Amino acid sequence: MKMIQAITLALLLGTAAAAHAEQPLQRTDLVSGDIDVPGHAAVQVRVDFAPGVLAPRHAHPGEEIAYVLEGVLEYKLDGREPVILEAGQSLFIPSGVVHSARNVGDGKASELATYVVRKDEALVVPAN
Repeated sequence: MKMIQAITLALLLGTAAAAHAEQPLQRTDLVSGDIDVPGHAAVQVRVDFAPGVLAPRHAHPGEEIAYVLEGVLEYKLDGREPVILEAGQSLFIPSGVVHSARNVGDGKASELATYVVRKDEALVVPAN
């Protein structure tokens, strides 16, 4: 009977751990607020990428400043050569420019994304 209880407990713990496992791409909203530019807001988000994960092509209704907190990320902006950034490096992405980001390092990668965007529009607009 103790063996069955031990197996049941192990299965329950394994299921609970899987439920709390890190998502491949996780966005955490940090702060958002109106700014002095009418109709605009500043938004800051942390984005965590598991190894090899891609944030597919998208755009924003305003400017983005991406700052790599950890790991190595490759950014592809339409009309430009790909850029690889490591922790401590940043990139300016103009309003409406379609882009993607991929974790090209061996471990987790994270960025701090700061946006100045038009209010009342979707922050992320998927591209075709």
